[in-house]
Amino acid sequence: MDLTDAVAVVTGASSGLGTHFSRTLIERGATVYGLARSAEPLEALRDDVGDAFHPLPCDVRDEAQVEEAFATVRAESGRLDVLLNNAGLGQFGPVDDLPLEEWDVQMDTNLRGVFLCTREAVPTMREQNEQSGFGGHVVNIASIAGLLGNPNLTAYNASKFGLRGFSEALMKEVRDDGIKVTCLYPGSIETNFFDVAGVEMTDNPLQPEDVAATVLHVLESPANHLISEVVMRPLRPRG
Repeated sequence: MDLTDAVAVVTGASSGLGTHFSRTLIERGATVYGLARSAEPLEALRDDVGDAFHPLPCDVRDEAQVEEAFATVRAESGRLDVLLNNAGLGQFGPVDDLPLEEWDVQMDTNLRGVFLCTREAVPTMREQNEQSGFGGHVVNIASIAGLLGNPNLTAYNASKFGLRGFSEALMKEVRDDGIKVTCLYPGSIETNFFDVAGVEMTDNPLQPEDVAATVLHVLESPANHLISEVVMRPLRPRG
């Protein structure tokens, strides 16, 4: 896809990987609608990267807010070329000590949010395919925890394994509509994720700009070239 003048929605755009994804897409000429719960960091990002970034305060777990956000994108841009489902979080602990609210927030953010955003994006992309022969691209940011189970990660593992299944099923469902679906499985990345999760990060994690470069490579692949899965790990996680 040529990202010049493309329209993208990036969830979880207010921090971490989301800011890097937004910057990278804008540098390639795209217009980015950034979704996150907090308006202030979104506004700060717009001040930094310019008017090609459109802040949209939205909790991806909330159906009404998601519907309103995507209605705004359609009304202002008339199209949607990229949906980058990046919003996610992890909260770790023994299964018999994990509060129900921590289980629920991971399922609601890591799975429900992806479903709600994708459900809004697909009809627009299908219409675009009927008009031009190419619908768009959905990129889901999972985790290596969507491939490998680990102790004290039961909720996070379950949500990311679920995202893997969702992504594979969606890919097969919409590929004939000219819609690409890619699921990424990164290992540890140097963001604030581990601070939120309350665990230590590896000594030598992936860098967010390198993950963003991989997303860019996936999006700019030729029209009939579908990269459905990408696994990324630091080569020397212990330095």
